[in-house]
Amino acid sequence: MAAFVRGSEGEGPTRDDPPAARDASVTARDAVLPDGCMDLLWTRGRLLVAGPDTRPHIPDGVPGGWAGVRFHPGTAPAYLGVPADELRDQRVELAELWPAAEVRRLTARIDAAADPVGALEEVALLRAAETEPPDPLLRDVVAALDAGRPVAETADRLGLGARRLHRLSLAAFGYGPKTLARVLRLQRALALARDGVPFAETALRAGFADQAHLARDVRELAGAPLGELVAHR
Repeated sequence: MAAFVRGSEGEGPTRDDPPAARDASVTARDAVLPDGCMDLLWTRGRLLVAGPDTRPHIPDGVPGGWAGVRFHPGTAPAYLGVPADELRDQRVELAELWPAAEVRRLTARIDAAADPVGALEEVALLRAAETEPPDPLLRDVVAALDAGRPVAETADRLGLGARRLHRLSLAAFGYGPKTLARVLRLQRALALARDGVPFAETALRAGFADQAHLARDVRELAGAPLGELVAHR
């Protein structure tokens, strides 16, 4: 099932730790940056959901760390049963979304597993098998915007009106298509810059008007200059 990627997270669950209180180097080194995804997170005794971010999230450390399953953009709401915009910029206990008894059972099962990440992945797979799959149209929206297509063109090509695309995007991604396009463009720029592409060329290839536009968007969405982000990853 290709709706999520498995991985160790290391992310903490604080809901409202504003990046403004942190200096740029700390943000660059430790922040979880907006990527259009949502995560199911585990640490011993707890299961949480990380909603879609519109700003850098500075994690809190916990003894033993965190493990997580990351859902591809637009897929988590179908499996978790909650619109993405209700969880935007939040870390929420899974028991607030699912029956508490079920969450206690799942948490105990993962706590007892020799491979908690594998057990967490199995929970996600079982949930996926029990629920209707995400609307395939969402993958087309992500693909179009990630290719740099304008929002209006994306709506037209997919046979959607602007209002319907906006409503669909809020529920699936947590924000409107313009914000999703900016987040995906940010991730394209980070990938290019981390591969050693000069920043001016990164701006052009990622879809920014110029390097100044790139610098403004990176600072606004990621909370640090591009050079800081590249240096710490």
